[in-house]
Amino acid sequence: MEYKDYYAVLGVPKTATQAEIKKAYRRLARELHPDKNPGDADAERRFKEANEANAVLSDPEQRRRYDELGANWQAYDTAGFPGGATDWAGFGGAPGGVRWETRRVNAEDLGGFSDFFRAFFGGEASPFGGGRSSSTGFDQVFEFGDRGTGAPRTVGRPPEAHATAEVTLAEVARGAERMVSVDGRRLQARIPAGVNDGARIRLRGAVKDPGGGPAGDVVITVRVQPDPRFERRGADLVTDLPLTLAEALLGAEVPVPTPTGSVKLRVRPNTQDGQEIRIPGRGLPKRGGSGKGDLAVRTSVILPTLDDKAREELAQVLGKHPQADPRAEGKVQ
Repeated sequence: MEYKDYYAVLGVPKTATQAEIKKAYRRLARELHPDKNPGDADAERRFKEANEANAVLSDPEQRRRYDELGANWQAYDTAGFPGGATDWAGFGGAPGGVRWETRRVNAEDLGGFSDFFRAFFGGEASPFGGGRSSSTGFDQVFEFGDRGTGAPRTVGRPPEAHATAEVTLAEVARGAERMVSVDGRRLQARIPAGVNDGARIRLRGAVKDPGGGPAGDVVITVRVQPDPRFERRGADLVTDLPLTLAEALLGAEVPVPTPTGSVKLRVRPNTQDGQEIRIPGRGLPKRGGSGKGDLAVRTSVILPTLDDKAREELAQVLGKHPQADPRAEGKVQ
């Protein structure tokens, strides 16, 4: 197994205190975070190394094993071998091997960082379903994106089971809980508010290996059911709002749907068809607990059906208030 000098990664001496490790880690995390370095592969690599280093050095027991065992510390931790064991096949030491690890991060280390940082490592303070599930007794980790599930099992790789949890857009707005059936057992998982379709929730150690090996995980893929009323753009939502001609011309207060109810929207006079009106904070929760997105209301003016008499009356009114030709070059409505 390749040895990584976690102290060098964080830029601290081996004698560093926990407070010094935390301070160095938070400085690097802010500096290297993908949100601040989009498309920078080197910053992304160093960010992951800093996370890995902190996960080990911030845990006294893992740090002790790391200091004592060097490159073999993680295989020892994962396999549960006695101190003199040397058979590390399947744990990353040989080509095609799999490294199986548990990362621990204190909740206070995550303050002020973005969604990826909070959600991946979980913790009771995370709004994305991390931490320990009181209903199942298993550690729950929330993962963004699809890491693939079709990899063949190798020697030493714990078993993995898969399930799907469907949620409505209203549940995305509030967060939810779901029961899933795995190998005849029913397990409960917390679905974080603001979850994306295809996101995954991992229940650590929920699958027993019949061969007596390390317990594996249950991976729950979240499927967000489409809501015909809304178009989703990340944390923002877009909805169409039909208006009468009178409401568009004269202004009005009309109800607008949100995933969790409705709100009153003040439509200003002379609102145009297709105009987009934004209502701040009425979208979905943003990942990372930094507020909510906006609700964009797209107007659709519905013209009335008039009889001959009504058209004559309207023609008289419009004749007194002629409108500029919207097709004329240079005319802007």
